[in-house]
Amino acid sequence: QVQLVESGGGLVQPGGSLRLSCAASGIPFSMYEMRWHRQAPGKQRELVAIITSGSSTNYADSVKGRFTISRDNAKNTVYLQMNSLKPEDTAIYYCNGHRVISDYWGQGTQVTVSS
Repeated sequence: QVQLVESGGGLVQPGGSLRLSCAASGIPFSMYEMRWHRQAPGKQRELVAIITSGSSTNYADSVKGRFTISRDNAKNTVYLQMNSLKPEDTAIYYCNGHRVISDYWGQGTQVTVSS
């Protein structure tokens, strides 16, 4: 059974930081491209960051320079370090594992940026 379990969300003030984690099980994690998406209320889901199986990374323009995606294959875990958070970063953040025709999703973790 495949599971992706996100953690680390919460309430943070503007300018603050959070680190999201996504622990995967049931898949050959090192072979999967891992992605973080987010969905704000009333908006479409947005791709935030990608890390390939070879650890190449790519980011949405809206988070470039503030967010960092990384992976630890020994722990089957992908991370999203979020710095300089803004109110517009408020959303549910979802972890996604992708390989060829396989796509798996976590349940999401809420991030709220507010004073």
